[in-house]
Amino acid sequence: MSSVMSPDALAVDRRQFVQACACTLAAWAMTGCASLMTRRVTPVDGRIELALARYPELTEAGGTLTLLPDGYSDPIYVLAQDDGAFAALSPICTHLGCTVELAGERLVCPCHGSTYSRTGTVLQGPAERPLGRYRTHVSAEGVLTIDLRSGTS
Repeated sequence: MSSVMSPDALAVDRRQFVQACACTLAAWAMTGCASLMTRRVTPVDGRIELALARYPELTEAGGTLTLLPDGYSDPIYVLAQDDGAFAALSPICTHLGCTVELAGERLVCPCHGSTYSRTGTVLQGPAERPLGRYRTHVSAEGVLTIDLRSGTS
């Protein structure tokens, strides 16, 4: 008995192929949507407080959360760092004001290619200044506080 399958056994009709491709593409796209979703938050006294237990995307190094505080036109990127700290950054490129995009370990400006680290430091110009940064603090109870009065927005 041969272990080679006949060509008919491997045949997939066009409809099955298109459905399989669509499902695969949808599943792939959904994996990135969670990190791209912007969550609206209401600051109190110029601060945002996040109970980290409610934001699993921030529990591991490399995690990312995008927030849009009420009354603000630009979001804030909250990035979990390798050392357990957090960076809260303005996504507005300091070169000409485009919105930088998260690209793995870097933030990249789609307009002119400026590249920033996950702490907002310029890695590659034309930008010469770091991204705006907000002070953060994590309490013993696991609450991340972002001080909106400390940064640029």
